[in-house]
Amino acid sequence: MTQHVLAVGEALVDVVRRADGSVAEHPGGSLANVALTLGRLGRDARLATWLGRDTRGDTVRDWLAASHVTTTAGSDGAERTSVAQATLDATGSATYEFDLDWRVPAGAAATAETLAVHTGSIAAVLEPGASDVRTLVDAARSTSTITYDPNARPVLMGEPAQARTHVEALVRLADVVKVSDEDLEWLAAGTAPLDVARGWVHDLGAALVVVTFGGDGATAVTRSGEVHVASRAVTVVDTVGAGDSFMGALLDGLWAADLLGADRREALRGIDPTTVQTLLERCSAVAAVTVSRAGANPPWSDELEDA
Repeated sequence: MTQHVLAVGEALVDVVRRADGSVAEHPGGSLANVALTLGRLGRDARLATWLGRDTRGDTVRDWLAASHVTTTAGSDGAERTSVAQATLDATGSATYEFDLDWRVPAGAAATAETLAVHTGSIAAVLEPGASDVRTLVDAARSTSTITYDPNARPVLMGEPAQARTHVEALVRLADVVKVSDEDLEWLAAGTAPLDVARGWVHDLGAALVVVTFGGDGATAVTRSGEVHVASRAVTVVDTVGAGDSFMGALLDGLWAADLLGADRREALRGIDPTTVQTLLERCSAVAAVTVSRAGANPPWSDELEDA
């Protein structure tokens, strides 16, 4: 088995309703989008997920395979493939409703060749799978970097105070966290997003927390300081999958910098500002391509040769 990243979480079908009344279906799911981004950037990406053996499941599997993403054994065990209803406003921003079931396929686990385990979003909150995700992540710390994106779904997460307790339990296990300002404003209303991020680094132990601010760029918080990059100027078609493609690019950049794997944990904790700047600029370039076209459609590596 070769070195790889294991993403653990949902793959599903997004039914997208646009402001003009049109409706279209796209394969998606936060963890699937992260794996897809890695595959398109030339990385070995594995996805432990929960799909049905149905037409929509076939569509998702074909979409993943076309971008060189492998699903782990047992990932086709669901009774039906889950669906997310995404409604876009006039600016392209999405709100979601869900019809889904989530479980971790039997046997999913990190191995000695798993450089990083990534999870978050629905997979980290929806039972019965969420408890198994936490068990898998805890065990994987001995071999792998742990990365986490809360990607808050308020309709599934209950009250913000309860959700924050759950999220921060996972932050304590994570080496790298990517989170949007909108997520932090919901989880910790009244507290500046960067203040929350600073607490996650200095109090909860994360090595790197990146806060994305949509069109206002992204800021990374580390133990040694903070780095901000601006967003790239593009015409936004929609924001579906933008944060996930940013996360996939972050994993790709950490891999390129030789900062993935449990044996690189101390090096990651000492990451320097120049490396952080390079990471964020690459992530911004990847996300800019994603928002410039419909659906969760991150770029291939050859589309970023000049990025």
